[in-house]
Amino acid sequence: MTPELLLRHIDEATLWPVGCGLALGEAYERALSVRQLRIRRGEQPRGYKVGFTNRTIWERYGVYAPIWGTVWNTTLVFCEGEGELSLTGTCQPRIEPECVFGLKATPPARASLDQLLACVEWMAPGFEIVQSHLLNWKFVAADTVTDGGLHARLLVGKRMPVSGTDAAGFDAQLAAARVTLSRDGTRVDEGVGANVLDGPLHALAHFLAALRDCPGATDLQPGDVVTTGTWTDAWPVHRGERWRADFGAPLAPLSVRFT
Repeated sequence: MTPELLLRHIDEATLWPVGCGLALGEAYERALSVRQLRIRRGEQPRGYKVGFTNRTIWERYGVYAPIWGTVWNTTLVFCEGEGELSLTGTCQPRIEPECVFGLKATPPARASLDQLLACVEWMAPGFEIVQSHLLNWKFVAADTVTDGGLHARLLVGKRMPVSGTDAAGFDAQLAAARVTLSRDGTRVDEGVGANVLDGPLHALAHFLAALRDCPGATDLQPGDVVTTGTWTDAWPVHRGERWRADFGAPLAPLSVRFT
């Protein structure tokens, strides 16, 4: 499929008839072409999503390594703990509770965890709404990349500054933190920060290396947000539902209502 046709499927929330049929490197090239089309029509990149960092769900989806895609001004929403998201224009949407980072500087080459954390301004709980344009979420890794990293929406909750934080202690606390995911007051799933490549800071480090290895990709910039992958499975969502993620410290709880 051409970049123009891929963008039409995103805009119209319609299913692809078949998979992309591309190798993984070609899939990133195609995704970057779609990114340029979106920029040309006025959308603004606001950062990145990192997907499939949770090793516990690799076998379930048949994708065995992390992937990434762009977050947009048209898909990013901030709140202070309770938010609202429209599912209009999404395709087979699912919800993922995640840890989100906000960057204040571009990390140096081969950054250590201390150097990486020094470039982070804040962290926050997040709900990424992911989507698939292949029926019943049946895909291969290249399809997920071509499909914008499966990104549809990102709700970012209460942001907490991380300045002066010790990287080793911060990393250990986030990795040990747990989350309980509920729908309309009923527990649905639970997870732990260590599910995402041993912790969200490690997921960020992995993504930074992958981004810089991708020809034509734009490096992390001050002000970018990066959401680092789901701590649980991804669960289907529908209009009218209320979902809540009760994260352990240092992250705050986050709730969302879907319209």
